[in-house]
Amino acid sequence: MDVEAARKDLTPPPTRGGKVMHRLLVALNCGMLALGTTAGPLLIRLYYDKGGQREWLSACLQSVGWPLLLIPVAASYAARRARDPRGAPVLLTPPRVLLAAAGLGVATGADNYIYAYSLRYLPVSTSAILISTQLAFTVFFAFLIVRQRLTPATVNAVALLTVGAAVLGLHASSDRPAGVARGKYLLGFALALGAAALYGLILPLVELAYRRAAAGGGRAVTYALVMEMQLVMGFFATAFCTVGMIVDKDFQVRANISHVAYVRATSKF
Repeated sequence: MDVEAARKDLTPPPTRGGKVMHRLLVALNCGMLALGTTAGPLLIRLYYDKGGQREWLSACLQSVGWPLLLIPVAASYAARRARDPRGAPVLLTPPRVLLAAAGLGVATGADNYIYAYSLRYLPVSTSAILISTQLAFTVFFAFLIVRQRLTPATVNAVALLTVGAAVLGLHASSDRPAGVARGKYLLGFALALGAAALYGLILPLVELAYRRAAAGGGRAVTYALVMEMQLVMGFFATAFCTVGMIVDKDFQVRANISHVAYVRATSKF
């Protein structure tokens, strides 16, 4: 059974108002995804160009916005509580699936770090093309994990992205940033592909977790359930990167910089 068939079995027919709300939510999420996908790499590359050296900080910033998801999760709980004051569950996601979401969050944090590290040695254009090969890895792992069907359009897209990545690999010196050695550039190249592969594995696992959460509780894959899982994943991804910042002494470096700035400011008086 493929993903579409599974969703048809689990999701009730939407009403007219439900269709409008569904389209609005899809449009909102697509807009936020486009904004983050476009602006995120540019800001990280700008951080490195201006002398930034902290990969863990760059990785942490990719998931640190998870508290914003508390708003739709809290609104969903309030709506359930209004309909059923006594029997409304706090969370729709089963505990076992939340545990899986925590593991996926840690994997997402690791992927964010690999991606942030690769951007130290790659221009944004090259990184964007390499990360887009995530589609090929997603198709491959989705076929193995959730039995996603392959279509001619999908195969064509995967072929084009693979050819693009191969062409970049053959012309490694043409777009290398100033001051980056060839070995570092190739390291960034490999890390970007690794980040694409890891995220290509994470996405089918997330889809599998959604299906298990819906099947285990006998409920549909709703927007509220998705937000709960994304909230848990964002929290653990940020926690993973925060631990990395502590181990790498990023906070200590920040404190030292603040102290130097304070000394320079007070020395003028």
